[in-house]
Amino acid sequence: MTSHSGPEPSRPVRSWIRSSPGTHVWLAVIAFTSLVVVIVPDRTEHFLLHRHSSNIHELVKHPVEALVGSAFWIENPASLLLYAVLFEIFHANVERWLGTLRWLVIVATAHVVATLVSQDVVLMAIRDDRAPRSMAHVVDIGVSYGLAAAVGVLTYRLPGPWRWFYLVGAVAFFAVPLLTGGTFTDLGHAISLAIGLLSWPLTRSPAHPHPDILAREDEPAP
Repeated sequence: MTSHSGPEPSRPVRSWIRSSPGTHVWLAVIAFTSLVVVIVPDRTEHFLLHRHSSNIHELVKHPVEALVGSAFWIENPASLLLYAVLFEIFHANVERWLGTLRWLVIVATAHVVATLVSQDVVLMAIRDDRAPRSMAHVVDIGVSYGLAAAVGVLTYRLPGPWRWFYLVGAVAFFAVPLLTGGTFTDLGHAISLAIGLLSWPLTRSPAHPHPDILAREDEPAP
Protein backbone atom coordinates (compact mmCIF):
# COMPACT_ATOMS: atom_id res chain seq x y z
CA MET A 1 0.00 0.00 0.00
CA THR A 2 1.31 3.42 -0.94
CA SER A 3 0.71 6.29 1.41
CA HIS A 4 0.72 9.91 0.38
CA SER A 5 1.85 12.72 2.57
CA GLY A 6 2.50 16.36 2.09
CA PRO A 7 0.44 19.47 1.45
CA GLU A 8 -1.80 17.93 -1.20
CA PRO A 9 -5.07 19.43 0.20
CA SER A 10 -3.58 22.93 -0.03
CA ARG A 11 -2.87 22.71 -3.75
CA PRO A 12 -6.38 23.79 -4.85
CA VAL A 13 -6.16 26.78 -2.52
CA ARG A 14 -2.75 27.80 -3.87
CA SER A 15 -3.96 27.31 -7.42
CA TRP A 16 -7.04 29.46 -6.75
CA ILE A 17 -4.93 32.27 -5.29
CA ARG A 18 -2.36 32.11 -8.10
CA SER A 19 -5.11 32.31 -10.70
CA SER A 20 -6.54 35.51 -9.16
CA PRO A 21 -3.52 37.36 -7.74
CA GLY A 22 -4.99 40.84 -8.01
CA THR A 23 -8.03 39.91 -5.96
CA HIS A 24 -5.94 38.42 -3.17
CA VAL A 25 -3.33 41.16 -3.06
CA TRP A 26 -6.16 43.70 -2.83
CA LEU A 27 -7.83 41.68 -0.08
CA ALA A 28 -4.54 41.37 1.83
CA VAL A 29 -4.03 45.14 1.75
CA ILE A 30 -7.58 45.70 2.99
CA ALA A 31 -6.98 43.21 5.80
CA PHE A 32 -3.84 45.13 6.78
CA THR A 33 -5.52 48.54 6.75
CA SER A 34 -8.45 47.10 8.72
CA LEU A 35 -6.02 45.85 11.34
CA VAL A 36 -4.48 49.32 11.50
CA VAL A 37 -7.91 50.85 12.08
CA VAL A 38 -8.53 48.40 14.93
CA ILE A 39 -5.27 48.96 16.81
CA VAL A 40 -4.68 52.71 16.45
CA PRO A 41 -6.24 55.29 18.79
CA ASP A 42 -9.59 56.79 17.84
CA ARG A 43 -8.07 60.13 16.80
CA THR A 44 -5.61 58.38 14.47
CA GLU A 45 -8.41 56.23 13.04
CA HIS A 46 -10.47 59.37 12.37
CA PHE A 47 -7.49 60.98 10.61
CA LEU A 48 -6.68 57.92 8.48
CA LEU A 49 -10.25 57.37 7.31
CA HIS A 50 -10.70 61.02 6.36
CA ARG A 51 -7.24 61.26 4.82
CA HIS A 52 -7.93 58.31 2.50
CA SER A 53 -11.49 59.31 1.63
CA SER A 54 -12.45 60.25 -1.90
CA ASN A 55 -14.72 63.05 -0.73
CA ILE A 56 -14.84 66.49 -2.32
CA HIS A 57 -12.27 67.98 0.02
CA GLU A 58 -9.68 65.24 -0.57
CA LEU A 59 -10.37 65.03 -4.32
CA VAL A 60 -9.66 68.74 -4.68
CA LYS A 61 -6.44 68.60 -2.64
CA HIS A 62 -4.92 65.40 -4.05
CA PRO A 63 -7.23 63.63 -6.51
CA VAL A 64 -5.03 60.70 -7.53
CA GLU A 65 -4.09 59.78 -3.98
CA ALA A 66 -7.71 60.05 -2.87
CA LEU A 67 -9.00 57.84 -5.68
CA VAL A 68 -6.36 55.18 -5.19
CA GLY A 69 -6.22 55.24 -1.40
CA SER A 70 -9.97 55.02 -0.89
CA ALA A 71 -10.03 51.62 -2.60
CA PHE A 72 -7.93 50.03 0.14
CA TRP A 73 -9.84 50.95 3.28
CA ILE A 74 -13.16 49.92 4.77
CA GLU A 75 -14.90 51.96 7.43
CA ASN A 76 -15.99 49.01 9.55
CA PRO A 77 -13.28 46.34 10.05
CA ALA A 78 -15.96 43.98 11.36
CA SER A 79 -17.20 43.65 7.77
CA LEU A 80 -13.84 42.30 6.56
CA LEU A 81 -14.99 38.67 6.60
CA LEU A 82 -18.06 39.54 4.54
CA TYR A 83 -15.91 41.37 2.01
CA ALA A 84 -13.51 38.43 1.87
CA VAL A 85 -16.40 36.13 0.93
CA LEU A 86 -17.69 38.59 -1.68
CA PHE A 87 -14.21 39.00 -3.16
CA GLU A 88 -13.90 35.24 -3.60
CA ILE A 89 -17.34 34.94 -5.18
CA PHE A 90 -17.19 37.90 -7.53
CA HIS A 91 -13.72 39.39 -7.98
CA ALA A 92 -11.81 36.11 -8.01
CA ASN A 93 -14.13 34.51 -10.55
CA VAL A 94 -14.03 37.53 -12.86
CA GLU A 95 -10.24 37.76 -12.63
CA ARG A 96 -9.80 34.03 -13.31
CA TRP A 97 -12.14 34.30 -16.29
CA LEU A 98 -10.94 37.51 -17.94
CA GLY A 99 -7.38 37.75 -16.67
CA THR A 100 -5.97 40.24 -14.22
CA LEU A 101 -5.58 43.13 -16.67
CA ARG A 102 -9.16 43.13 -17.95
CA TRP A 103 -10.56 42.61 -14.46
CA LEU A 104 -8.48 45.51 -13.17
CA VAL A 105 -9.56 47.80 -16.02
CA ILE A 106 -13.24 47.12 -15.27
CA VAL A 107 -13.13 47.53 -11.49
CA ALA A 108 -10.76 50.51 -11.57
CA THR A 109 -12.89 52.29 -14.17
CA ALA A 110 -16.00 51.70 -12.08
CA HIS A 111 -14.31 52.90 -8.89
CA VAL A 112 -13.05 56.12 -10.49
CA VAL A 113 -16.14 56.97 -12.55
CA ALA A 114 -18.63 56.16 -9.80
CA THR A 115 -16.63 58.16 -7.26
CA LEU A 116 -16.29 61.24 -9.47
CA VAL A 117 -19.91 61.25 -10.63
CA SER A 118 -21.38 60.67 -7.17
CA GLN A 119 -19.17 63.32 -5.59
CA ASP A 120 -20.10 65.76 -8.35
CA VAL A 121 -23.74 65.16 -7.43
CA VAL A 122 -22.87 65.93 -3.81
CA LEU A 123 -21.09 69.13 -4.88
CA MET A 124 -24.10 70.31 -6.88
CA ALA A 125 -26.37 69.55 -3.92
CA ILE A 126 -24.14 71.63 -1.64
CA ARG A 127 -24.11 74.53 -4.09
CA ASP A 128 -27.90 74.40 -4.36
CA ASP A 129 -28.27 74.26 -0.56
CA ARG A 130 -29.81 70.81 -0.76
CA ALA A 131 -27.01 69.29 1.31
CA PRO A 132 -24.91 70.61 4.19
CA ARG A 133 -21.38 71.81 3.51
CA SER A 134 -20.11 69.12 5.86
CA MET A 135 -20.82 66.61 3.08
CA ALA A 136 -17.64 67.82 1.41
CA HIS A 137 -15.72 66.13 4.25
CA VAL A 138 -17.78 62.95 4.63
CA VAL A 139 -15.89 59.67 4.89
CA ASP A 140 -16.12 58.04 1.46
CA ILE A 141 -13.98 54.94 1.37
CA GLY A 142 -14.41 51.30 0.55
CA VAL A 143 -14.37 48.70 -2.14
CA SER A 144 -18.05 48.45 -2.96
CA TYR A 145 -17.91 50.31 -6.29
CA GLY A 146 -15.41 47.87 -7.75
CA LEU A 147 -17.39 45.00 -6.28
CA ALA A 148 -20.60 46.21 -7.94
CA ALA A 149 -18.79 46.30 -11.29
CA ALA A 150 -17.61 42.71 -10.80
CA VAL A 151 -21.19 41.70 -10.00
CA GLY A 152 -22.28 43.29 -13.27
CA VAL A 153 -19.71 41.76 -15.60
CA LEU A 154 -20.10 38.31 -14.03
CA THR A 155 -23.59 38.24 -15.56
CA TYR A 156 -22.01 37.17 -18.85
CA ARG A 157 -20.30 34.20 -17.25
CA LEU A 158 -23.48 32.46 -16.16
CA PRO A 159 -25.07 29.91 -18.47
CA GLY A 160 -28.56 29.83 -19.92
CA PRO A 161 -31.56 31.11 -17.98
CA TRP A 162 -29.54 31.55 -14.77
CA ARG A 163 -28.01 34.61 -16.35
CA TRP A 164 -31.36 36.39 -16.47
CA PHE A 165 -32.34 35.48 -12.90
CA TYR A 166 -28.96 36.74 -11.74
CA LEU A 167 -29.28 39.97 -13.76
CA VAL A 168 -32.74 40.74 -12.38
CA GLY A 169 -31.52 40.11 -8.85
CA ALA A 170 -28.42 42.28 -9.29
CA VAL A 171 -30.35 45.18 -10.83
CA ALA A 172 -32.99 45.00 -8.11
CA PHE A 173 -30.38 44.86 -5.34
CA PHE A 174 -28.71 48.08 -6.49
CA ALA A 175 -31.67 49.91 -8.03
CA VAL A 176 -34.18 49.62 -5.20
CA PRO A 177 -32.12 51.66 -2.68
CA LEU A 178 -31.40 54.27 -5.35
CA LEU A 179 -35.07 54.65 -6.29
CA THR A 180 -36.28 54.80 -2.70
CA GLY A 181 -34.41 57.85 -1.47
CA GLY A 182 -30.89 56.56 -2.03
CA THR A 183 -27.66 58.32 -1.11
CA PHE A 184 -24.74 59.32 -3.30
CA THR A 185 -23.23 55.92 -2.45
CA ASP A 186 -26.29 54.15 -3.87
CA LEU A 187 -25.84 56.20 -7.03
CA GLY A 188 -22.22 55.11 -7.21
CA HIS A 189 -23.23 51.47 -6.86
CA ALA A 190 -25.75 51.77 -9.69
CA ILE A 191 -23.15 53.44 -11.93
CA SER A 192 -20.62 50.71 -11.14
CA LEU A 193 -23.10 47.95 -11.91
CA ALA A 194 -23.85 49.64 -15.23
CA ILE A 195 -20.14 49.85 -16.05
CA GLY A 196 -19.79 46.15 -15.33
CA LEU A 197 -22.71 45.37 -17.64
CA LEU A 198 -21.31 47.66 -20.34
CA SER A 199 -17.99 45.79 -20.19
CA TRP A 200 -19.47 42.95 -22.24
CA PRO A 201 -16.99 43.48 -25.15
CA LEU A 202 -14.13 42.61 -22.79
CA THR A 203 -15.71 39.20 -22.15
CA ARG A 204 -15.66 38.05 -25.77
CA SER A 205 -12.23 36.41 -25.63
CA PRO A 206 -11.06 35.83 -22.07
CA ALA A 207 -7.31 36.19 -21.76
CA HIS A 208 -6.68 33.47 -19.17
CA PRO A 209 -9.77 31.33 -18.65
CA HIS A 210 -9.81 29.02 -15.64
CA PRO A 211 -12.41 26.44 -14.66
CA ASP A 212 -14.62 27.74 -11.92
CA ILE A 213 -17.82 27.04 -10.05
CA LEU A 214 -19.95 29.35 -12.12
CA ALA A 215 -19.77 27.91 -15.59
CA ARG A 216 -18.18 25.20 -17.69
CA GLU A 217 -15.11 26.18 -19.68
CA ASP A 218 -16.69 24.99 -22.92
CA GLU A 219 -19.68 27.27 -22.36
CA PRO A 220 -19.27 30.23 -24.76
CA ALA A 221 -19.94 33.74 -23.60
CA PRO A 222 -22.99 35.34 -25.26
